[in-house]
Amino acid sequence: MTDLIPNTPSARRPFNPLSLEGRTILITGATSGIGQATAVYLSKLGARIIATGRDETRLQMTLDQLSGDSHVGRTCDLGEADKIAVWMKQLCADHGPLNGLAHCAGIQTTRPLQAINLAYVTEMLNANLVTAFMLLQAFRLKACHHPNASAVLVSSSSALKCAPGNSVYAASKGGIISATKGLGVELIRDGIRVNAVAPALVDTPMSDRFKSVLSEDNFQRVVDMHPLGLGQPDDVAGAIAFLLADTSRWITGSVITVDGGLLA
Repeated sequence: MTDLIPNTPSARRPFNPLSLEGRTILITGATSGIGQATAVYLSKLGARIIATGRDETRLQMTLDQLSGDSHVGRTCDLGEADKIAVWMKQLCADHGPLNGLAHCAGIQTTRPLQAINLAYVTEMLNANLVTAFMLLQAFRLKACHHPNASAVLVSSSSALKCAPGNSVYAASKGGIISATKGLGVELIRDGIRVNAVAPALVDTPMSDRFKSVLSEDNFQRVVDMHPLGLGQPDDVAGAIAFLLADTSRWITGSVITVDGGLLA
């Protein structure tokens, strides 16, 4: 006679490979767009969120949308890259080591080559690339991460298919892809996987600014280049969740394009 499986709560618990229960995830750029959507999405999967951004009021608005409790909001200006390590060490001393990092903060503006200068290039590279290196340098410290941790960086489809006038932004995001491939192997010894997502046009305040410099017809042409249409922040948040969860435990140094078919 075959033994029956006991009908206990644990036996009835549904299998969720994306579960982040008991894990602490740091999210940069959590005050709007992809960062905010990621914070909300991961909280629904059970993660404890440490949300960061520069604006305290907008940060509180993000915290108010999170599921569960014990979440933390900390203001931080990542533009001061040389202070990131000190800031993160204090953060982890206060709230414990991290299981994951989702670096969603960044800037985007469009300028043709004749309109750029050293200050503009430096600002773009610092905001989109240098901060990623400094965050990961701090994340790898033993006091700042648990074993089998995961970091996800946000690149852009622009790094793989660049439009005129967007070269500096594309270069900064291309650097993220190169860094991901190198650090994805280098940080294995520290117990950290590093991957990236490369979104195309997503309906966020950043895309609104992009839309404002184009005519309605030109913006629609850009949208039409995406066979699946304009993306939503949750489309990217879902990919980030996959890379933070155990679903991607055998993946490092990879880049997932979340682009509505733009690069197909």
